[in-house]
Amino acid sequence: MSGLPKTFFIGAATAAHQVEGNNKNSDYWAMEQMKYAGFNEPSLDAVDHYNRYEEDIRLMAEAGLTAYRFSIEWARIEPEQGTYDENEIAHYSKVLECCRENGLEPIVTMHHFTSPKWLIDKGGWESEATIDAFAKYCAYVTEKLGDLMQYVCTINEANMGLQIAAIAERYKRQMMAKMQAAPAAAPEADEEKKDADKAKTEADSAVQVGINMQSMMENMKKQQEENRQVFGTDTPQIFVSARSEAGDMLVMRAHRAAKAAMKAVRPELKIGLTLSLHDIQVEKGGEELAKKAWEEEFSHYLPYIREDDFFGLQNYTRSRYGADGILPAPKDARLTQMDYEDYPQALGNVIRRVHEELDIPIMVTENGIATSDDERRVTFIQEALKGVEGCIAEGIPVLGYMYWSLLDNFEWQKGYSMTFGLIAVDRTTQTRYPKQSLKMLGSYSR
Repeated sequence: MSGLPKTFFIGAATAAHQVEGNNKNSDYWAMEQMKYAGFNEPSLDAVDHYNRYEEDIRLMAEAGLTAYRFSIEWARIEPEQGTYDENEIAHYSKVLECCRENGLEPIVTMHHFTSPKWLIDKGGWESEATIDAFAKYCAYVTEKLGDLMQYVCTINEANMGLQIAAIAERYKRQMMAKMQAAPAAAPEADEEKKDADKAKTEADSAVQVGINMQSMMENMKKQQEENRQVFGTDTPQIFVSARSEAGDMLVMRAHRAAKAAMKAVRPELKIGLTLSLHDIQVEKGGEELAKKAWEEEFSHYLPYIREDDFFGLQNYTRSRYGADGILPAPKDARLTQMDYEDYPQALGNVIRRVHEELDIPIMVTENGIATSDDERRVTFIQEALKGVEGCIAEGIPVLGYMYWSLLDNFEWQKGYSMTFGLIAVDRTTQTRYPKQSLKMLGSYSR
């Protein structure tokens, strides 16, 4: 018997670029065509959710889900600055209406990593002009679609740029140390290769998004040449670029500006943002490093989100800190396809920690596992929801749980090899194959 309240949302999440296909005016589409940008493959038709959203929403409803978190694609709505596409607004209006008709609460994300290419050409997420541009886009969408929305996330994983900056810096230090070492004999060389592979795995798995850190770093000079041709600069500031401290605060100000712009049109909207959070755990000697990590990942954002209507919490695993920094997963730990530690208990721990510092309702906007073993997915969800139930029993206001992801989809630089989905997709025919995990998740709402 579920310990979740009747008003609790049980749902699944997607991001437009990862599922819709042919998002041709976005920065990511441009990068996917580049030889040295680090992508395993381009998104192309993705899983054709743009044309098959009715089928996908119906599958959720039939399984018993009660909410669907998805993103509206800025690059579709405003393909050129100041030019809005009414056909795309009509498309997302139909998606929202389809959710309502099928008894699903739509939870809308205004920006999920991808931006219009023109925004990046003009300075991207380190440019002051982006704040006003984002607010205008959000206001326009709210004017057109606000009557169909209730919960809105302005920005997905607003802290991702800082996380990537920290990981890139750590990876560079590890690689520089290897390069500066004296040439090694064959056995030592083998050990150094193992160390390099380990550093690559740890870098990729330390951030909750699909990146290929090694290829990015190795091809940096060639990528800069391509960037100049495509974006007019060596270092285009896309949303998931390694971010400066000023850029980090710029994202928070963009959130505030967008929230104010949407509230001016629809004061009744419930608006928040989402952050990528790890269950930060401490081993002996790691106390100060762990404290600093949590401050960077969460606490320093508090002044910008305390007055929000809810907080979007996104968690996949834990991070353990010792005297020398982040520790690898324990030797006996099971890893996911993303090289994260399979640790569903992290979710409840993070909810509790957030609640200690932030007294607003919490929505779990992402939590999931990349695995080809659906029985393992079922167990992961059950364990994660056990943690949520415990938090609710303690009086913590948790509004809902959105599993990532509804569909096996395009995991950014890692392509289609990561299978997070509750629904498998044969991309040659785009046929959907619901997994047992979809039915099991839906059972929590009944």
